Amino acid sequence: MLRRLLLASVALIATPAHANDVPAPANTDMPAAPAAAAPADQDHQQPTQEVVVTGARPRATADVLGGTAVLSGEDLTRELRSTIGETLARQPGVSATSFGPNASRPVLRGFTGDRARLLTDGIGTIDVSNTSADHATAINPLTADRIEILRGPTALLFSPSAIGGVVNVIDSRIPRHLPEEPVHVDAIARYGSAADERSVAGVLNVPLGDRIVAHADGSYLKTGDLRTGGYLYARDVREHAAEHAAEDNNPELLEEANVRGRLRNSAAETWDVAGGLSLITDTGSLGFAVSHYESLYGVPARFEIHHDHDHDHEGDAGHEEEGHDHSNVRLNLKQTRFDLRGEVETGGGVLDRIRLRAAAAEYRHDELESDGSIGTSFFNKGMEGRVELVQAPSGAWEGVTGAQISSRRFQVIGEEKFLPRTQSSQYGLFTLQSLDFGPLKAEAALRYERNELTAAADTDLGSPTYRRSFDSVSGSLGASYALADGLRLGLNASRSERAPAPEELFSNGPHAGTQVFEIGNPDFTTEKAWGLEATLKGSGDGWNFSTSAYYNWFSDYIFDTPTGKTQDELPVFQYLQADARYYGFEAQGSVRLGRVGGFALNADALADYVHAEVVDGGAVPRIPPLRLLGGLEAQSDRFNARVEVEHSFEQDRVATFETATPGFTLVNASLAWKPWGAASNTSLILSANNLFDVEARRHTSALKDYAPLAGRDFRATLRVQI
Repeated sequence: MLRRLLLASVALIATPAHANDVPAPANTDMPAAPAAAAPADQDHQQPTQEVVVTGARPRATADVLGGTAVLSGEDLTRELRSTIGETLARQPGVSATSFGPNASRPVLRGFTGDRARLLTDGIGTIDVSNTSADHATAINPLTADRIEILRGPTALLFSPSAIGGVVNVIDSRIPRHLPEEPVHVDAIARYGSAADERSVAGVLNVPLGDRIVAHADGSYLKTGDLRTGGYLYARDVREHAAEHAAEDNNPELLEEANVRGRLRNSAAETWDVAGGLSLITDTGSLGFAVSHYESLYGVPARFEIHHDHDHDHEGDAGHEEEGHDHSNVRLNLKQTRFDLRGEVETGGGVLDRIRLRAAAAEYRHDELESDGSIGTSFFNKGMEGRVELVQAPSGAWEGVTGAQISSRRFQVIGEEKFLPRTQSSQYGLFTLQSLDFGPLKAEAALRYERNELTAAADTDLGSPTYRRSFDSVSGSLGASYALADGLRLGLNASRSERAPAPEELFSNGPHAGTQVFEIGNPDFTTEKAWGLEATLKGSGDGWNFSTSAYYNWFSDYIFDTPTGKTQDELPVFQYLQADARYYGFEAQGSVRLGRVGGFALNADALADYVHAEVVDGGAVPRIPPLRLLGGLEAQSDRFNARVEVEHSFEQDRVATFETATPGFTLVNASLAWKPWGAASNTSLILSANNLFDVEARRHTSALKDYAPLAGRDFRATLRVQI
């Protein structure tokens, strides 16, 4: 299929400036820096409305239905972490799975997996990060130019089931513009003290004549074990260990449970490299990139207590095995990927342009035991392609219509195999239509998708051959109205339908990442959800804000819950379907307080909250609590100083198999210096995170009781662009 797409795309030639992109400065192939980088002598300097480039056309965030967030420029450089989850964790409505410092996906409004899709420039990651929290995603934030979080009708362009939203990571691996310099270089180097983190990344674009651009990029990251604040294990774990230490007369167990400092087996080494070519003319572009990504990282172990009343611990060098699992499992991840993008202006009166985007990848990761042997291997081979027909504007009306196809072959081999070999295919048709009457703007999106899944007969799991197919229809309709100049009220209604994932249908075995024995149900039907979201966004001279409130109700919601039984010494969790409810809000804003000398003073604040429950079944697990974040910035054309305080409240509304998570407060500070002024993208950022070295745990993490967040962390980030 990918070869057919490649052959079909040879005729495609598109405009030098991709319609999905913010126009870049003349001297760079990167997206334009955010407006907040304006010189200090301009009164409007403040965090201003960003531009969303994903969709039919670039739009200001105020004009996008649904809560949105954009991370780019200096903000992205400051927030960069080794995982996409931690990089986005301070955005409104976003938390992270935080399965140790190396495997962390975004959690959007309490959703993850298929309900919160991750994209690389509009195409899926083609990895297995959605099958388990310990599986890292094959996205490297170091190579990102900008990251957008989308909700509302636009999200239906990419997924029928992204209730929480869509994360689109946009990079420049397939150049969109002809750089004016003979050689364009963008490089970044970072150091973080908490994990002795060292990373470098570089992007090189070289014009070959007046139509072809050659691209190369690469990155390298190495960390030690993460230093945490406070105790390594949560209070419930320590109290449980104290009880058994007294029963077994084992003081060393108590000592082990009260350990502080480094999070053992959390070191990592990651690198990737990519190269490609783009043909760019006055009427079009066509480009490709080939990339390879590798990561070797440890998975922090849970604290386990094994009873052995007859064992004499005294003098036994191996006594720690009774209090802690020293298996030191590491994951060795490899992915090779091919990406293709093309676009052509049609010059016609009906279509403005045609876009093509495709990718194919081979993925494998091995779960290595403490002796280096392979315990379990995961294989994934997939492709995804999409074609978009962008309509020519007709008065107030414009839109985009397209088709998408993807396929995946997934297999698990080894002692912890919990899924049979599966093959899945998706075929989708979608459209997004919008009307712009100035004060009144309206949008409607519709998506049809067919999913076909096959699970091969597996004698190890005792599974027969299953074949299931699902047809789903999802839609969204909304409008916004300008109540006054710079003040817009929006309302969006949606109906989404999601086909069950293979692991929800066919699981039947021990899952090491979640430490449970999972059992799926091959007879599941599609998951349906209705949603309402209201937004109020405003901006003016020296201020802006954005708020959203949402309510989603599900029928045939898919979730897993303990059965009370054990198998293979693991608790058995069974996937079920029931009704469910999610609701919450997000709010953020900024205001200019005044000026001191050459600095503009701005204050900003953020709040978000999610409530989720299974009807007649109690709380949904791993839902983030209420969070508040406030910051104060002093900005000039060369310096930007910021201090912020983030408070996460206690989460005591928990599922039956969860423990409550105490609240915590983090204080962070940063200083950014642009030696050649705001117009330059060269900067040095010094930051200090978790200044008071507090013990912090995210309730969204399945490992929260065993793997807290980083302690005090001093970071230095140098970015150079020439």
